[in-house]
Amino acid sequence: MAYFEPVVLRSLERATREARGQKLPVIAGHKLLYRCNLECKMCPFWRREDEELLSLSQEIRMMDALVRTGVSFLGFEGGEPMLRRDLPEILRESHDRFHTSLVTNGWLLQQRLPEIARSLELLFVSLDGIGPMHDFLRGIPRSYERAIDGIKAARERIPVAISSTITKDNIYHAVPLVDLAESLGVSITFQVAYDYSTADAMSPMGPDLLEVLRELRLRRVNGAPILESPDYFDAIIDSWYRQKSWHCKPWMTMNVDPQGRIVLPCYTLHEYAGQTPVWETDVAALWNSYDWSKYETCNKCALACYLEPSIFSWSNVGMIRDRIVSNTFARVARRWRGPNPAIVRRSPGLPTS
Repeated sequence: MAYFEPVVLRSLERATREARGQKLPVIAGHKLLYRCNLECKMCPFWRREDEELLSLSQEIRMMDALVRTGVSFLGFEGGEPMLRRDLPEILRESHDRFHTSLVTNGWLLQQRLPEIARSLELLFVSLDGIGPMHDFLRGIPRSYERAIDGIKAARERIPVAISSTITKDNIYHAVPLVDLAESLGVSITFQVAYDYSTADAMSPMGPDLLEVLRELRLRRVNGAPILESPDYFDAIIDSWYRQKSWHCKPWMTMNVDPQGRIVLPCYTLHEYAGQTPVWETDVAALWNSYDWSKYETCNKCALACYLEPSIFSWSNVGMIRDRIVSNTFARVARRWRGPNPAIVRRSPGLPTS
């Protein structure tokens, strides 16, 4: 756990600067490439042609720039990150600097797991439905089977979370996916599909989504392994159904495109269109001169990487207990306890260990 001390110190340093009125990112997401071996209907990124990707030395240069900025958490995604041959080396460098996570579709997970397991604090495996629904949304047969096999292999070595996107097609698969996560002994995280201009319009709305959000919140309160907090679901419901917006702080999360360029103002609005390489940027100066005010009541997406840090408050004791203390201990307990046989028995038709 050598990464833990610098992560905590950078988080405290960032919190101190923010208390003085400075805006600084604490979380960074980096797309290693756009290329993917699946063709998800709701994703615009696999449809793009990659430019020349960063070399390992350039990836390290990018990471060192993020360290200087005060970033503590770095998440890698794509496209499909496991298509990069140098992924193990990239993750090892990240693990020396940050709390490191990775998002994968799971197709190559069993094959590449031995190379990457020691360099990750958390692994996200994308699942968007049970069985054929997942394959339909991902565009490639056997995607579900390969993802489940990967999860079963990975959960023995890394904390694993299912990452699920709620669309108008799979909206009633969300709650069964919570049952699946419980039966597999892993966590689950949700996001609502965003209607990118270069992907199919698949964002759900209306009373069906409201019903599912309320059910997921209830399941979370009752102990289901959902990573989002009850406050996350409250904020979406209040914003989209009661016209009570949450105050977005997009400056807390930095996104970096496959060429190392900073994406402003956020992941969704400019659809990951990067501008200037992070290592050529005085991030503190940029962050504190950029006009963030126009985006603070945007509320167009429900991405947890923006919503959760935006609504978190150190003065809210219940929020700290729920998100940090209880969630951490529950995750550790699930990691070592493994699948709950009682949950497996009451989940007929779902794949089990």
